[in-house]
Amino acid sequence: MALSARNRLAGTIRSVETDGLMAEVEIELDGGQVVTAVITAGSVDRLGVEEGAELDAVIKATEVMVEN
Repeated sequence: MALSARNRLAGTIRSVETDGLMAEVEIELDGGQVVTAVITAGSVDRLGVEEGAELDAVIKATEVMVEN
């Protein structure tokens, strides 16, 4: 599938916690950082998201904020 988003972070799924309609997916990146995504439980099933699987976290944002 082709996407316009350029921010792709390769990683391994560290955990998947499903609660009702939503799921929290922790993805450990190659450098050891962790990205957390909240997606629907249906998407977890449809995409075959499970611990230990490799995937890309694709980030598409209209703005990025910086705090000091």
